[in-house]
Amino acid sequence: MTFQLVRATENDLPFIMATERREGYDALVGRWDEPRHREAFADGAHAYFVGIDGSVPIGFVILRGWASAERVTLVKRIAVIAPGQGQGRMLLAAAVDRVFVETDAYRLSIGLFPDNHRARRAYEAVGFKAEGIARGSAFFNGIHRDELVMAQLRPEWEHRQSG
Repeated sequence: MTFQLVRATENDLPFIMATERREGYDALVGRWDEPRHREAFADGAHAYFVGIDGSVPIGFVILRGWASAERVTLVKRIAVIAPGQGQGRMLLAAAVDRVFVETDAYRLSIGLFPDNHRARRAYEAVGFKAEGIARGSAFFNGIHRDELVMAQLRPEWEHRQSG
């Protein structure tokens, strides 16, 4: 089987919404309702991708600030259907490559809850570095929570590509 990261269309919304609603994800991933997803698809600032292994979708990633004038992109959301099997790492690595190959982004950032150690290990494995805690920056399930900010800069990505 071959893994591909493909640009999602609105036809992928049922898969995306079902994936972000998997058991246990409500405390870690976040979710939008269908109108909010459709708004993001249309706003030009978000790029949606679906990871396909063979012919089976395994997860998705939403990027905010795709090709932004500020050259800063955010991984808004990433989720896979089978966590703990390396799919998230593979999906994120492919998304990182797409950002730095297809846009002139200088910085790619991602946020996570500080106690989400599995996610942190996966993010570090594809080149993200922890920068610090943004206190109360995530409004999640009606509560302001701290967020660990991690980022990867274009020169770091380029160095990993040449190594």
